[in-house]
Amino acid sequence: MSANQIPLKRIFIITFTLVVVATIAVALIIPSKSGFSGAYGLLSKSDTLRIQNPVYQVPIPKAISFAGEQVPIHQFDVRESLDRELQVNTYWHSQTVLLLKRANRYFPIIEPILKEKGIPDDFKYLAVAESALTQAVSPAQAVGFWQILAATGRELNLEVNDEVDERYHIEKSTYAACDFLIRSYNNYGNWTMAAASYNFGRTGINRQMARQGNNNYYDMVLGEETGRYLFRILAFKVIFEHPELYGFHLMPDELYPPLKFFEVEVDSAVTSFAQFAEHFNTNYKMLKLYNPWLRESYLTNKRGQSYSIKIPETGFRESAYGSY
Repeated sequence: MSANQIPLKRIFIITFTLVVVATIAVALIIPSKSGFSGAYGLLSKSDTLRIQNPVYQVPIPKAISFAGEQVPIHQFDVRESLDRELQVNTYWHSQTVLLLKRANRYFPIIEPILKEKGIPDDFKYLAVAESALTQAVSPAQAVGFWQILAATGRELNLEVNDEVDERYHIEKSTYAACDFLIRSYNNYGNWTMAAASYNFGRTGINRQMARQGNNNYYDMVLGEETGRYLFRILAFKVIFEHPELYGFHLMPDELYPPLKFFEVEVDSAVTSFAQFAEHFNTNYKMLKLYNPWLRESYLTNKRGQSYSIKIPETGFRESAYGSY
């Protein structure tokens, strides 16, 4: 063996030794799930070390209903479908935290409209499933909290054009969604199928009912998206009603506060919303944030319609969260 080979052998021995030591150290330091021994049996139940981000099976309710209609959770496929959505939304931490925060701002708008129209309160979770409570635009160009297509919006008496798109208007689009759901309920006689039709469309649901000789959502094959749809809504309901049980601990002052504003009526053209905003001591960005249904920087209003425009309450932008 040459003199040049000796250092290489020593380096190999030292490296191998370090790897072994590091492996043993990992087995000792990384804690296991509470109540179990470590990877090499070196941790006992009395050890105080605990993993920082444990991953457990989330609780599955023994009984659950949607819009007052019982879900057959005792059926294995139904249980597993709900389990999937509970797992996904419990461990998708950032998204679910944001949903809980947004709900504090927008549920107070949605809930009274649902009640007024006779729609069960659980349908607020349909908006969560549809858009994550954002002004989303889908690849199919469905828009807003309730993901309404342009043609459907017009059928539901929403104004949809280049300057005004009421699919982005939270209150008006909620009324429109309610009208759709009421028609579906009248067709199918239950809220579960009404919710499914919101995703799949009444034509699609009717075709599958005829094809499968069945009108029970939980007994039908409706494709990946609609097949998961009700279970996503149910998962949001469960997590939102019991956030701490699923690991979400948010203080009231960590939730997004409802927007404060007053309204002004406009029945003529607005040549510049930037100037309009300045007149009310706000700016273009804030005006658009409060009124996303105004799609242009101006309003021709050729038909002389009356529009109610929200104006941010003075000082709310700076004081919404108090002083840090």
